[in-house]
Amino acid sequence: MRRGLDATDLKMLRLLQHDAEYSMQALAAKIGLSHTPCWQRYRRLKTMGVIVGHAAVIDPKKVGVCMNAICDIVLQQHHEGALAAFETAVVDLPEIVACFAMTGPKDYTLRVAVTSLEDYERFFKEKLLRLPGVAHVNTSFAFSTVKYTTALPL
Repeated sequence: MRRGLDATDLKMLRLLQHDAEYSMQALAAKIGLSHTPCWQRYRRLKTMGVIVGHAAVIDPKKVGVCMNAICDIVLQQHHEGALAAFETAVVDLPEIVACFAMTGPKDYTLRVAVTSLEDYERFFKEKLLRLPGVAHVNTSFAFSTVKYTTALPL
């Protein structure tokens, strides 16, 4: 078992992470429970913080935000205040769709979603370079998406 989750919890989570629009009745039928125990399980998983929200997965091409810039960031300083200031600022930028604190020679890796190279240039000059403590940015662009999922291997 994974951190207090049983096989039925994992089955529910696998189903929900592939389609969060199941009705409680349909979800209950899929995992072999009646409505009330299914709902109780679902509420428990939310209360535990296992289920943290629901979101629609949008096709980037259909909305014109299909350029992914992968940015490796090195900060000028590495004390707790510098890290916290950078991380707080990153949260407020919608173009940054993922931010990972890293080991090794880079401090952070960002995935930045933009509409074009020109859009990235504007973001780079007006926002990215102005983030607190940024000393160096190395950017690579993804020319295609081979795999993208939000589903965890449960």
